[in-house]
Amino acid sequence: MGRWLTEPVPLGRVAAFRTLIHLFVVADLLVFTPWVRSRADVPGDLYRPLLVGRLLHLPTPTTAGVTAVFWALLTLSLLAATGRAPRLLGWTVFALYFEWMLIAMSYGKVDHDRVGLLVALAALATVGRARHGDPTRSEAGGWALRVTQIAVICTYFLAAWAKLRFGGIDWVTGSVLARAIIRRGTDLADLIAQVPYLLIVAQFGIVAFELLSPVVFLLPERWRLAMVGFFYSFHAVTMATITISFAPHLAAMTSFLPLERVRPLTWLRRPAGAEPPDGREPEPPVGDDPGRLVGPVPAADPAG
Repeated sequence: MGRWLTEPVPLGRVAAFRTLIHLFVVADLLVFTPWVRSRADVPGDLYRPLLVGRLLHLPTPTTAGVTAVFWALLTLSLLAATGRAPRLLGWTVFALYFEWMLIAMSYGKVDHDRVGLLVALAALATVGRARHGDPTRSEAGGWALRVTQIAVICTYFLAAWAKLRFGGIDWVTGSVLARAIIRRGTDLADLIAQVPYLLIVAQFGIVAFELLSPVVFLLPERWRLAMVGFFYSFHAVTMATITISFAPHLAAMTSFLPLERVRPLTWLRRPAGAEPPDGREPEPPVGDDPGRLVGPVPAADPAG
């Protein structure tokens, strides 16, 4: 179990994952959860902190406090995305984002798509420096990615457990998806809803897929990546039908991917004819080999 939890991965993968996760935090502040700033205008007697907030005796959000967290998190996340001071900036960003989520979720609604992202921020803060493209394998980096993967899969498995615990068999045989389509469905969802019993079948499929999600850890790499691709396609369909994105969860799920192979800045800077970033030699142009023809043989002149 220890070897599995700390299976070494290239430091380049850790660096890429670190950059992606911290850039996502910036996107989350500006695109996905800018509404959190409005919590400062909500009357304080509506604030019901989550258990961890009560244990830490965190103060009721104020305009000054929420604004300070927002700008500090925005600035430090951009710095952390560069890989500088990975532990100092990593832990600071985690603490600030943790507070940002407590502010967001302490007014009656708690989203379950943030667990993997929070675990990723905390785990990455335990890893030292990691340079993009570095092939050196690291057990510390492997542990950070593995615990993030576990959090991602727990999000699926525990979601199914909650459905069956609180909804029972009625969750899969009832009108859960039908109500979701009525509330926030798209034109595509309206078409799907017209097919008899298809929504019931989909509900059974969702619970089965979530309960079987831990199987991903038992598959060889090729099939594991294929299963992760299925996870992404599931969320694409969810977004296309009932407009739920699970964006933080999708960002954390990149911990399964060989991100070290994706280096857009290197590709842009690579001069023409240079070695590709995947390490393969480019094909030599025709004519470099003296034994090969430079071009087609000219046809004989009919006039002689």
